[in-house]
Amino acid sequence: MEKIVSLLAKELEEAFVQAGYEKEYAKVTLSNRPDLCEYQCNGAMAGAKAYKKAPIMIAQAVVANLKDSACIESAEAVTPGFINIRLDKKFVADYLNAMLEEEACGIEKLENPKTIIVDYGGANVAKPLHVGHLRSAIIGESIKRIGRYMGNKVIGDVHLGDWGYQMGLIITELRERKPELPYFDDAFSGDYPADAPFTIAELEEIYPTASGKAKEDEEYRKKALQATYLLQNGHKGYMAVWKHIMNISVADLKKNYENLNVHFDLWKGEADAQAYIPDMIERLKKEGYAHIDEGALVIDVQEETDTKEIPPCMIQKSDGASLYGTTDLATLIQREQDYQPDQIIYIADKRQELHFLQVFRAARKTGIVPEGTELEFLGFGTMNGKDGKPFKTREGGVMRLENLISEIEEEMQKKISENRTVAEDEAANTARIVGMSAIKYGDLSNQASKDYVFDVDRFTSFEGNTGPYILYTIVRIKSILNKYQADGRGLEGLKIGCAQNDNEKALMLELLKYNDVTESSFEELALHKICAYIYDLANAFNRFYHETKILAEEDEEKQKGYIALLMLTRRVLESCIDVLGFEAPERM
Repeated sequence: MEKIVSLLAKELEEAFVQAGYEKEYAKVTLSNRPDLCEYQCNGAMAGAKAYKKAPIMIAQAVVANLKDSACIESAEAVTPGFINIRLDKKFVADYLNAMLEEEACGIEKLENPKTIIVDYGGANVAKPLHVGHLRSAIIGESIKRIGRYMGNKVIGDVHLGDWGYQMGLIITELRERKPELPYFDDAFSGDYPADAPFTIAELEEIYPTASGKAKEDEEYRKKALQATYLLQNGHKGYMAVWKHIMNISVADLKKNYENLNVHFDLWKGEADAQAYIPDMIERLKKEGYAHIDEGALVIDVQEETDTKEIPPCMIQKSDGASLYGTTDLATLIQREQDYQPDQIIYIADKRQELHFLQVFRAARKTGIVPEGTELEFLGFGTMNGKDGKPFKTREGGVMRLENLISEIEEEMQKKISENRTVAEDEAANTARIVGMSAIKYGDLSNQASKDYVFDVDRFTSFEGNTGPYILYTIVRIKSILNKYQADGRGLEGLKIGCAQNDNEKALMLELLKYNDVTESSFEELALHKICAYIYDLANAFNRFYHETKILAEEDEEKQKGYIALLMLTRRVLESCIDVLGFEAPERM
């Protein structure tokens, strides 16, 4: 469906042309003064200089041509030259009924959809997910979902850290503990065991132990570096250990991401890019893009317009080892070869901004990505505790993600159990659903680039700008619809009527914004706009609910209009929370 602002702009364009002015001035926006009007056009202000006329004269001439508009109830020229617009009630009702008929509530699909890869997750194998992985996972998942809502082909890639020094550390520690294993016998020629010589719990203990030893023991560190080198050069036994690590770790990661309702299409990692590195380095050296600088192989990415120094992108250390930049460039080659994406979006900590700037410039300079391919980095801020420092456990350690989820669910179950309308056997499942809304909404309602405080008490509240409040509103609507149906009345064929009061029209006007908000949220990768929108929509509904006798309304046609309006409100709210990656329970 065409957006409201586009429809209004067409009306204004015709009015501007009839008045003798260019249609380019007919841009319409949502009013920043909803107490005065619903939409506004400031084109007369912009046209005043070009036409050497007072803006109010231009505005008055345009308004005079809007008297017969089918979608505008009133248009007013206001000093010094604003055009204030209020929508016709029948036009609003007709538009909302059209949304009700549409499968996607009127979302305007892109004329030219893109193939987009979203690189998010970034987990390291052999390490448990912790709260530091939360933002990447839920922001990336939501961007993937909203991109698909708009009609794009969106591919989510976890891009695992699975090939670096941590693997050498694990192999070294395992060798010290179990030297008798066949993986460490260079003379072994049989088949390696099918079962891993460790559990996920043991693996998660092995890595930090090895890391601690390497920091204190230089000899141990050298062994780990040598093990890393041998693995990356195809050592048969070490490759077998690596496969065990991958199988066990990825299975655990999938379970934990599933608990977060985060799903990846690709489970690629640094290891998948290795095959592309030798040819890439050879080409970059041959074509003069890469040169030796203090023993390392680098690509210069400094540009004349830069106001500060941008260091070169290093792709090979003096000892021949690859770096993150090397892997990222090789991954771009792989993605271009396999998917020919129009856009690649990277979701990572904002402190990695320089790294991605270097990689993007190197990729463009060397032709690794075509000129038309968009490369975008969305850097997120830190999730902090109430003390303003990165979120920790009560003991001061890094909190595992599964423990955070469990803690939130427990808090929600306490609150839900206090509500006698929910049976005990429902409470646990409802707590899981509502807890997820608390976590995700609490994060996504903040601008991604900003640090924010994760306040468990506030995020789990059923009041204010929280996920549970949004879900409570949806459940309230479900309850009304269920009661309406319980009286033997169906929901098919119901139509939204013209607004009967200010609260009803306010709710209708919020629903009209759905298409615009979805589009701008995707274009700007700004999920907090979706959150702000559904909070406003929920508030508008609750004001309407408290001031309107819906089920007690005696006028049957009027009641049917109310019920249809609730049906659309529910669908829009549920579509939005689906984009945010959570759902609503039946009861709370």
